[in-house]
Amino acid sequence: MELTFGSHKKFNGSQLANLDTFVKAAQYSSFTQAAEVLFITPSAVSHRIAKLEQELGFKLFHRLHKQLKLTSEGARLCRSCERLFNSLDEELNDIRSNELSGRLTIYARPSISLCWLVPRIHDFHRQYPAIQLDILTGNDDINFHTQFIDVALYYTSGPFPGLSNIELMSEEVTPVCSPAYAELHDLIDNPENIRNCSLLHDCKAWPQAAYNAEWLEWTERHQVREVNYNRGLSFDRSDLAMVAAMNHAGLAIGRKRLVDKHLRSGELIAPFPALISPATYQYHAVYSADITPNPRVKVLLDWLQQQAEQQSRY
Repeated sequence: MELTFGSHKKFNGSQLANLDTFVKAAQYSSFTQAAEVLFITPSAVSHRIAKLEQELGFKLFHRLHKQLKLTSEGARLCRSCERLFNSLDEELNDIRSNELSGRLTIYARPSISLCWLVPRIHDFHRQYPAIQLDILTGNDDINFHTQFIDVALYYTSGPFPGLSNIELMSEEVTPVCSPAYAELHDLIDNPENIRNCSLLHDCKAWPQAAYNAEWLEWTERHQVREVNYNRGLSFDRSDLAMVAAMNHAGLAIGRKRLVDKHLRSGELIAPFPALISPATYQYHAVYSADITPNPRVKVLLDWLQQQAEQQSRY
């Protein structure tokens, strides 16, 4: 559609912005409300409308006392502009959906997938319904050159030779258990009683980790002595250690990002609230450095960062 003024001049970019201001003012019947939506001042809205009326050669509004009413010419132009802007929105959405469609594959540690990624994934699917997301889990570091993986989520400190990475979140750790287990062993604020407890281990907490690495790191940091590391159970996933802890099997090292939900619900408690440590490792999104991320990978990385930032605020 081609729009011209009475003097046969065509609209340019700045005048299209004035048209958008006009439509907002018409929709709200208020310069003040239009200004709030557009993040400008009411006087700026009034100035844009006045300039547009001057260029068009006819009035768009009847300015009554505390009331704004479209003229017949203004009503016709408003309807035409709404059709134009709706058509532009549809076209832009179609362009974006063509770019943001297809398959994406994420590889993640099982505990990160179950406790952090999957509970949030509905939001990504809502925003990008044309992207087919495949989530694979495992404890190995994958080879981006031989495996069809777009983004991997790791709990580690790096380095990532030949790869690009974004640090999503830091982590804090502290022992957790069920309320019943804490009561049975008199654990609240009594870390010396750990010697009587069964310890639950994530034996693959990070690459090349010893089976008891998390517990060793925490006890050494807080100088907790007389701990029997061999009394307990080992798992190859942190979330399985958490499930065992919720079912009274012992004490597990809880990663705050992954156990927050269970702490809030009361299924788990942290019996030593003063003994929380910053973890040595962080959560990273890792991807191939060989090529610039395609639009699908970029929106996924942006979304992962947004989710991490949202959790950090709470």
